[in-house]
Amino acid sequence: MNNDDTNMKQIGYYPGCSLSGTAIEYNKSLTGIAPLLGFDLVEVPDWNCCGASSAHALNRKLSLALPARVLAIAEHEGMDSVLVPCAACYNRMVKAQVEAAENENLKQEISAIIEMPFLAKAKPVSIIEFFSEMDSETITSLVKKPLEELKVACYYGCLLLRPPKLIKFDDCEAPQVMENLVTATGAEPVEWAFKTECCGAGFSISKKEVVLDLTEKILRNAKSEGADVIIVGCPLCHANLDLRQVDILKKNKDINIPVLYITELVGIALGLTPKEVGMTDHFIDTSSIAV
Repeated sequence: MNNDDTNMKQIGYYPGCSLSGTAIEYNKSLTGIAPLLGFDLVEVPDWNCCGASSAHALNRKLSLALPARVLAIAEHEGMDSVLVPCAACYNRMVKAQVEAAENENLKQEISAIIEMPFLAKAKPVSIIEFFSEMDSETITSLVKKPLEELKVACYYGCLLLRPPKLIKFDDCEAPQVMENLVTATGAEPVEWAFKTECCGAGFSISKKEVVLDLTEKILRNAKSEGADVIIVGCPLCHANLDLRQVDILKKNKDINIPVLYITELVGIALGLTPKEVGMTDHFIDTSSIAV
């Protein structure tokens, strides 16, 4: 979708449940930087929950039909692609789109369930794919406040790049998209061992102690490698690394490290204020980041 009148490139936008609630700062920062990058985010009308992460644990057809309905609406609205910033939502969207595209019978069955045509043509786009399609030099040219001397640990987690059979984008073990973006802002990406490790977000309620242990290891490694901040592209990961860090700090005060959404970091580099991108809404204080 293109809007020649404003020279803004239109792209479908699915905020999902998290960006409408617990990850409101993710939505705030993304919608803040989009026009600065030349994009007009067109929200998919009448969107529904994608079902992550409960639907696919209970009913396979439901887990495909829920994200398929969103993509079907996007198709009806003439959207070729849909930006899905939440990694969990993106994962479910890709699965529905790929499986339906490869199985005509399944596509027809899903169409019957959602009571509308589903062609499996609209492409879900993750937050890192969104940034990767931009020229890094273009992003650098838009930077108003270079984040020099800021050392950044890029955390991908599980869902942005896995499973590789479905998400054929970047290297699932050694990705570089976030690092390239960080470099474009003037900051320095650090090398660390836990950038694609699981934080255990799916077990945040049922196995809290296990999740706290996993999260502490991730935070400790980033800190030990000299990172000033961790950036993420997943509301579940952010909740664990930011919210759960409050509990971890009660026993280990040396692991105090801010956690930002990738869009917040870019927003600051593009000249937005910490309040405008949502940095003031986190559990862990972000004021230590020199902006």
